[in-house]
Amino acid sequence: MNDHDRNDRDSLLAAAVALRAEGRREEARQRLLALCAAFPDDATVAYQTAWAHDVLGLEAEAVPFYERALTGAGLTEEDRQGALLGLGSTYRVLGQYEKAVRTLREGVGQFPGDGALRTFLAMALFNTGAHHEAMRLLLELLASGSTDPSVREYHEAITHYAQDLHATV
Repeated sequence: MNDHDRNDRDSLLAAAVALRAEGRREEARQRLLALCAAFPDDATVAYQTAWAHDVLGLEAEAVPFYERALTGAGLTEEDRQGALLGLGSTYRVLGQYEKAVRTLREGVGQFPGDGALRTFLAMALFNTGAHHEAMRLLLELLASGSTDPSVREYHEAITHYAQDLHATV
């Protein structure tokens, strides 16, 4: 891509993202679809297009754009994190639970500190019947991030029991 094309792409992408932020979601989606047609190998454009579909409740239409974004090159770490979360949560809401678990596990593996990825992974695990692992993830997240004084007081016990909810003395 030459500098002129890059500048055009950047300004058109910024304008479409601004439209989405202003609540002009359908207009943003249309502009992003045109950008995807003009820049089919651009992972960032694909990610923003996926997001534009997701916010309109067009989850099934978002999937191929998320997939294109994640297989392409050039996503920032922040956008890669968002694309993994977006695709995983979209698979889950579409009932594609195994794909959701795989995608969200990949996200947690790459971004272990992301509580949203771990939360959505727990939901997808629940959907696949992996209730113990789902509960463990949520309890660990609760123990590590809660500001509730009583939860903080029992941080050690919650973390310990999260490992095996069936443990007794």
